[in-house]
Amino acid sequence: MKYTKEQVTHVHDWTDRLFSVRTTRSTGFRFNNGQFVMIGLEVDGSPLLRAYSMASANYDEHLEFFSIKVSRGALTSRLAHVKPGDEVLVGNKPTGTLTIGNLIPGKTLWMLATGTGLAAFLGTIRDPETYERFERVILVHTCREIKDLAYRAYLTEELPQDEFLGDAVREQLTYIPTVTREEFETSGRVTDLVSDGSLFARCNRGPFDAEHDRVMLCGNVDMLEQTTNQLERLGFSHGNSGEPGHYLTERAFVSK
Repeated sequence: MKYTKEQVTHVHDWTDRLFSVRTTRSTGFRFNNGQFVMIGLEVDGSPLLRAYSMASANYDEHLEFFSIKVSRGALTSRLAHVKPGDEVLVGNKPTGTLTIGNLIPGKTLWMLATGTGLAAFLGTIRDPETYERFERVILVHTCREIKDLAYRAYLTEELPQDEFLGDAVREQLTYIPTVTREEFETSGRVTDLVSDGSLFARCNRGPFDAEHDRVMLCGNVDMLEQTTNQLERLGFSHGNSGEPGHYLTERAFVSK
């Protein structure tokens, strides 16, 4: 069988458009932080599956997925209504390029996410190896409105107090939430913040530097293309599982 049936244990509605689903985890399921897997539901006797990053860390006993609700989406319109006790299909073969092992060693790790692309980085910022490999870790999450900044309280209040990672998080992790349609502590698209230099000023440092900076990107197509172009012009090379590089992207996701 290409997938297992996992039981939903918790559902959290962040907004009327965003939700997280937590499920059981088969003992044989292994993955690297940053990878994704096919998950879904059985519809009319057949599996309906889409790619989702694991929002849980690879050492958690559960699995967690972060999703947007698409009213006409074949899967999300159904997944949005699951409740504890329901079954969700989880593929047996996690994959994906957004893992720190696919990066050339560097000093600063940037993780740039829009919307539910944040999920791809939630395991990485809870990975002790991330803080061993990089001196500084900067997570930027861009959404339309303040209410869409899911996991914000966790990132600012709970994670820095983590029993095992708290010290590293407080010393090395910088979390920058930004919105595009409201006034906020940081407003604007991440591509604009990179272009005008305000993102770097917020971090008290200079622009991207291929010698020391490593970048992971996950989010909407415009952000991926524009930031990729910016990085390529600066001499950054794209990495994958076969050849590590200066930056990584993930294009496997669809919101349906």
